[in-house]
Amino acid sequence: MGQNVAQKLIASHLVDGEMTPGDEVAIKIDHTLTQDATGTMVMLELEAMELDDVKTELSAQYVDHNLLQTDFKNPDDHLFLRSACRKFGVWYSRPGNGVSHPTHQQRFGKPGKTLLGSDSHTPAAGALGMFALGAGGLDVACARAGRPLGKPGAEAVRQMPGCFGRKPALDAAYPAFCSCRNEMTRMPAACAMRPKSVIGMPGTP
Repeated sequence: MGQNVAQKLIASHLVDGEMTPGDEVAIKIDHTLTQDATGTMVMLELEAMELDDVKTELSAQYVDHNLLQTDFKNPDDHLFLRSACRKFGVWYSRPGNGVSHPTHQQRFGKPGKTLLGSDSHTPAAGALGMFALGAGGLDVACARAGRPLGKPGAEAVRQMPGCFGRKPALDAAYPAFCSCRNEMTRMPAACAMRPKSVIGMPGTP
């Protein structure tokens, strides 16, 4: 029996698992996108992973949501994002350049590729023949670090270098419904991710 477009895209990017309905699979991610409301945490997560460069074919950061600049907060975030893009090899789309999802389709969209974005409208790129999914920031950060989408979240966090010398305590047994978000929210403030080597955020050199 023939495959539809989604099945062909999954099959061509399958890293782990069987394409059986109901079974979990892991797929390779080609493109990622973030916008300024979600990208700041993603960049901090890349720093916590001690990543040198993104491992995807293409990753882009769009500044299109928090454009109001009535105080220092949004401008500081934008400076931080621009600096982080330089550090990690991510395309930077400045304020006024366009909204993330249509701009990514226009500039970088390519049929047959996978796209993971921390913007709820990311799946619109499916109209181009991409396998495009919206996700949380940690999923996007893990994809930028070269991890396939679908690998258990707790395992991805377990393999991250320790936040400032402390590794997350993930050796205990967790219920089946526990996600990496549950563990991340339990980490003490001393382990909270903050900028270390990029500029633009208060308290950084």
